[in-house]
Amino acid sequence: MAHVKAHSLFTEFDINLFKAGKHFRLYEKFGSHIITLDGIEGTYFAVWAPSAKEVSVVGDFNYWTGDEHQLNVRWDSSGIWEGFIPFVGKGNLYKYKIVSHHHGVVTEKSDPYARRCEHPPSTASIVWEDNYGWKDTDWMKKRKKHNALNAPYSVYEVHLGSWKKKVEENRFMSYFELADELVTYVKDMNFTHVELMPIMEYPFDPSWGYQLTGYFAPTSRYGYPEEFKYLVDKLHQNDIGIILDWVPSHFPEDAHGLGFFDGSHLYEHPDKRKGYHQDWKSLIFNYERNEVRSFLISNAIFWLDQYHADGLRVDAVASMLFLDYSREDGEWEPNIYGGRENLAVISFLKELNKEVYASFPDVQTIAEESTAFPMVSKPTDIGGLGFGMKWMMGWMHDTLEYFQKDPVYRKYHHNEITFSLAYAFTENFMLPLSHDEVVYGKNSILGRMPGDEWQRFANLRLLYGYMFTHPGTKLLFMGSEFGQYNEWDFQESLDWNLLDFIPHQNLKKYYKALNTFYRNTPALYEKPFEGEGFEWISYDDHENSVISYIRKGDNAEQNVVVICNLTPSLREDYRIGLPVYGKINEVFNSDSTEFGGSGVSNKKPIKAVKKPWNGKSFSAKVTLPPLSVIIFEFL
Repeated sequence: MAHVKAHSLFTEFDINLFKAGKHFRLYEKFGSHIITLDGIEGTYFAVWAPSAKEVSVVGDFNYWTGDEHQLNVRWDSSGIWEGFIPFVGKGNLYKYKIVSHHHGVVTEKSDPYARRCEHPPSTASIVWEDNYGWKDTDWMKKRKKHNALNAPYSVYEVHLGSWKKKVEENRFMSYFELADELVTYVKDMNFTHVELMPIMEYPFDPSWGYQLTGYFAPTSRYGYPEEFKYLVDKLHQNDIGIILDWVPSHFPEDAHGLGFFDGSHLYEHPDKRKGYHQDWKSLIFNYERNEVRSFLISNAIFWLDQYHADGLRVDAVASMLFLDYSREDGEWEPNIYGGRENLAVISFLKELNKEVYASFPDVQTIAEESTAFPMVSKPTDIGGLGFGMKWMMGWMHDTLEYFQKDPVYRKYHHNEITFSLAYAFTENFMLPLSHDEVVYGKNSILGRMPGDEWQRFANLRLLYGYMFTHPGTKLLFMGSEFGQYNEWDFQESLDWNLLDFIPHQNLKKYYKALNTFYRNTPALYEKPFEGEGFEWISYDDHENSVISYIRKGDNAEQNVVVICNLTPSLREDYRIGLPVYGKINEVFNSDSTEFGGSGVSNKKPIKAVKKPWNGKSFSAKVTLPPLSVIIFEFL
């Protein structure tokens, strides 16, 4: 076996950018790259290990011994070790054996930039490249329209391993199989986007992918990297966008991972008050270190560039923003201004979003941020963090709390269902009913609904109708669209057998109808983040537990009236105020018999009269079905 030949893919400019924290395509340089040097094919390796005394590539090509393929350290104090190893190629397993200057500590690490990893619990990196031929040109040309902030945006959140398992074979579905079944299902249900819980390689199944070790490698649980590209491609060919969960907040302490990488605190902050996450028993990135910022932003760009992702949902942003997150007094240190904000994180997130939108103006970044931190989804040039959207955690919490209550008590909690509109336009909000709401004893969404079976399904239809007519974009976790009874279990398939039963069939049909109506009704999506897109008719009828409002788009003639009856009481001759004279016509009704409802409806157009009501100049009497949302158009 030939030894290491001196070679570099780095220019002086690359090194300067890397040291400055401004190199955002590091995956083109670091890692393993199959090249031909002096007529010999082999693999170039590069790894950052500034505290190393020696770095060797060990693998299945040298019996995992560290004395044969020692890399060369660069002369420019960058801390990069590199070199070309002839005859090593696609499919070879490898790790970096690092001897540290710190007390001679020896570590064996997976490649942080590896494009493919072994199937857990094995931990080696794999030399890999693919020449996948993308067929999503049409989507990539037009996706700016589909990802725009004034486009319909209804997201199906999926954990690939438990969406639908091959139960008879006791295995996950592959990327190829999902490209058939999942894509067909999502298209049939009329979702606009899929959001995948982390698909980057991770060692521990119960982490659901939120503790990563292979930042640049799709998990091998479901197949090869090019097979994941095929899944993305199939979604795009069917006009479905894909959002990837991305985790720059923390990483696990697994021996082969980023922790204590070169015998020093390289990727994690050396101060445990900033570098250790007590809740998750994980390490926190050192956002103050330029090279770490380059690593993370390069990783975000990688998935948008190499895998054509249409957006990134950034996990646990609140845990990053605050120095005292989940810490007692004395367990954190204020910033230089005496505040609790992590200033390095704020600048990092701004730089991340600026780079993402500069390079990919037709994607979205979405923050899972659960506090009142200001301007998360506002542009960086006016002081915001620069995200495209933010999860509306307050709406989710208040809404689920409200719907869990027996309708007889709802009149005493009316503010829980109306309060979200007091702040709905402070951010670009996405309304999430996510995986976090159906685990750890919280029950499934259907399981939270009160009443007998009919009322539970009626309540759920009402909840979903309220969500779709509330300002903001929409997200639903898999299984909730057909009324999964049990809490989500990452080890088990969804309970698809429930679709043998009519109530679940009807609920699935209803959610599909909601997606379809939403996509065909501009008033519901053209102004989702602007106060001009919403007008209350009545928010104070707590005695009847009824709310009503108008959703507005660019064309006033297409505005719609929404009424939610939040109790099982049938209300006839219920008067609502209207801003214009004319007729209104019912166009959507959650109580329709095709969805399992009672079939009460307003069958004929209803004429407004010149009788002021609800602060409006005109009014009309309508019939409100029990536990329903009904929508009218103006004629």
